[in-house]
Amino acid sequence: MTGIWFTSDLHVGGHTKVAEIRGFTSTDEHDTELARCWDAVIRPHDQVWVLGDVTGRRGTEPAGLEWIANRPDTKHLIAGNHDPVHGMHTSAHKAMRAYLDVFATVMQTATRKIGGARVLLSHFPYANDPDGDHTEVLRHNEWRPNDVGGWLLHGHTHSPIRQRGRQLHVGVDAHDLAPVALAWVEERIAAGVPTALTAPMHVQRTGRKITVEALEAMRDRGNYPPKTMEAVRERMRQ
Repeated sequence: MTGIWFTSDLHVGGHTKVAEIRGFTSTDEHDTELARCWDAVIRPHDQVWVLGDVTGRRGTEPAGLEWIANRPDTKHLIAGNHDPVHGMHTSAHKAMRAYLDVFATVMQTATRKIGGARVLLSHFPYANDPDGDHTEVLRHNEWRPNDVGGWLLHGHTHSPIRQRGRQLHVGVDAHDLAPVALAWVEERIAAGVPTALTAPMHVQRTGRKITVEALEAMRDRGNYPPKTMEAVRERMRQ
């Protein structure tokens, strides 16, 4: 039986800053650990939906695509802002061939039926989400999907938080650097969300920051990857 998996924000191929934030001493160590986490759960006939940001810095794409090619399974890419095939980049058409050599499909968004619900797949959270970025500025808002009341799988935030209303974060920073099984998504959808959180968002960026205390509370609830906890705490105190 084919397994379905989701992940995002790998940033493999030589992203020094991300490797450091995640608690690694080198990009090689970082990429090796992500490969171990991937290979431990993914079988050759499985499907993995990568929700963007395979790599990071320009020039690292060949190494990142080689990393992807070495992983078992069939891969689908929902492009993120760091992927040169995203439509925001004027040369996206030039990069497409190399990405289609390792990904079965490359899209900007996709829709899957999961747990009886139509679920949107996007690198970005919903437009105008006040906590939808990992910077003070809500970037790329014009490329974000509008919230019309459905479920969304996303990456981009690099947040330890796995669920906010109908938005399910599948990035590796929220899942111990590993891909997320379809069963986890099905369970979250079946559990639903409080009524107060089901209305479409019509909010603006607040710019508020998460505190160390809040991070520790997430860790205690099992919502934060323990491997990177100390690195994040140290960075926040600088």
